[in-house]
Amino acid sequence: EAATAAGLWDELATDWLLLDCELLPWSANADTLIQQFAAVGAAGRAALPAALSVVAAAAERGLDLGDLRARLSGGLADADAFTAAYRQYVHPTDGLDGVTLAPFAVLASASGTHADRDHGWHLTLADRLVAAAPQTFTATRRLVADTGSAEDVDRVTRWWLALTADGGEGMVVKPFSGPAASGSKGLHQPGLKCRGREYLRIIYGPGYAEPRRLDRLRGRNLGRKRGLALREHALGLAALEAAGSNGPLWRVHELVFAILASESEPVDPRL
Repeated sequence: EAATAAGLWDELATDWLLLDCELLPWSANADTLIQQFAAVGAAGRAALPAALSVVAAAAERGLDLGDLRARLSGGLADADAFTAAYRQYVHPTDGLDGVTLAPFAVLASASGTHADRDHGWHLTLADRLVAAAPQTFTATRRLVADTGSAEDVDRVTRWWLALTADGGEGMVVKPFSGPAASGSKGLHQPGLKCRGREYLRIIYGPGYAEPRRLDRLRGRNLGRKRGLALREHALGLAALEAAGSNGPLWRVHELVFAILASESEPVDPRL
């Protein structure tokens, strides 16, 4: 109904659409993951106060414990921050009630693949879906910037800092020319996630921001990860081409399974 109201069926001469979108809130299909987060936070908040009490009693007896109290206090603060970080992304849902889709792009339709279109085109169609069915679709905030302009980089940085300080997860930086953007060395990475400081606690752990841990994270070898991402992206574009050209279904499945096989490749677990 939303596509009908937005006029997409006629405009794209199609009876189906393949969207790049995200189910919101992401916690709606992540119950097991949320339970794991809750266990980590609860363990830290239960164990560390008890440990601090023991340390305080030992200090009163004159024992030299170095910086142990400070480290435990920091750990407790990190556990509290970790719990606050994941809780703000957990929202109650009941079936489809409370669930929406955030559309980013119209990847393909019966008239062909649309990966060669720029993101301005994709987001215009996405906004039309949101306007047609705001109870189903959620708009995505965005900025257009020139990464070669220091002024634009500063503007986007300030926007990102305000967004993440207000509880936002972060942003994804994409080449404006679209999903199939390429240069002299081949395809560009389709997107680069820039998560906020607090959200990264969910990814890397409660105390990831400690200097020694940040140093270890900075030492990661991202080359293999980037290579796998580009390979999966190329396979995805080929699958879109096969689907949009009404090719045999087995050809689409072949490419999709190749992507799944690539996803199973071992990479640095700290990524």
